[in-house]
Amino acid sequence: MKQMSYAAALVDGLYEALASDEKVSIVSGHPVGFGPHRALMDRVYDDFHDRIFDPPNSEAAIAGMGAGAAMLGERPFINLSTSIFSYVGWSQIVNDAPNVHHMSDGMLTAPVVYYGLHGVRGNGAAQHSGSPQAMLWNAPGLQIALPSSPSDVKGLLLWALRSRNPTFFLTHAKLLSIEGPVAEGLYETPFGVAEIKRAGRDVTIIATSLMVVVALQAAETLAKEGVEAEVVDPRTLTPFDEKTLLASVERTGRLVVVDECPLRCGVAAEITATIAEKGFKFLKSPPVRITRPDVPIPFSTPIEDELVPNAAKVVAAVRELLR
Repeated sequence: MKQMSYAAALVDGLYEALASDEKVSIVSGHPVGFGPHRALMDRVYDDFHDRIFDPPNSEAAIAGMGAGAAMLGERPFINLSTSIFSYVGWSQIVNDAPNVHHMSDGMLTAPVVYYGLHGVRGNGAAQHSGSPQAMLWNAPGLQIALPSSPSDVKGLLLWALRSRNPTFFLTHAKLLSIEGPVAEGLYETPFGVAEIKRAGRDVTIIATSLMVVVALQAAETLAKEGVEAEVVDPRTLTPFDEKTLLASVERTGRLVVVDECPLRCGVAAEITATIAEKGFKFLKSPPVRITRPDVPIPFSTPIEDELVPNAAKVVAAVRELLR
């Protein structure tokens, strides 16, 4: 195992995918941005420059190009940069790539990976701070990954780039500098397998993406008060590991769901509904959702901080549940 940042693990996964499969290519070649992590992509450009394409910005065009290339047998990694720029190519992403296998009676597949940063990154304002995963979850046939750790981002990416299905791969700018142990070489983390990031007995906290880090911070604080919170990361929304989540709630009897989508019809809403429908008998108290409110995100940093979920909000919710 090697200690590396989330950004370095993501780039390492891309490098391994390109090295192991000549059908893998990259469109828009700076998935970790043009800031402090940009140099990580240098070795990828040096060794695979003939399979990296940097066209003019047109999300609709590259989304369609990715779906079409995948239908022809290629495995493109389409970097949309900010995930809500996917709205410009929405039809290609949610209506073309996910449906072609069904509509061709199994003759075609579209194993394209769409990639983008989601969430409140800091002064991104309303058009650069969205989290589209709940809307994407309404597209049958589209896999959705939300890795929260360096190890997961590499393993899930390698799984996605070997899958027969189209994937939307969402990361968060505030995760890029987080460090953790990562296995060297080629390995895959299967989709549809949730992970218990911290074991506990008193309450289950289900969290996604950056909110897993927030949940773990909250669990540390709660542990000092004698409360053992179990933190569960679904890792992927499609496929979705209901079994692990339900088993955790059966053990603890209490549920808090933390996600950065808006409250209404968000990821937290669907997870909570699933637990209520299939695990109601396990619950000792009503489940709690902690999300951003249903408002556009402003440019102002203090207002951003007020709107997004944080560890203090999670701790307060758990305390209320245990009263």
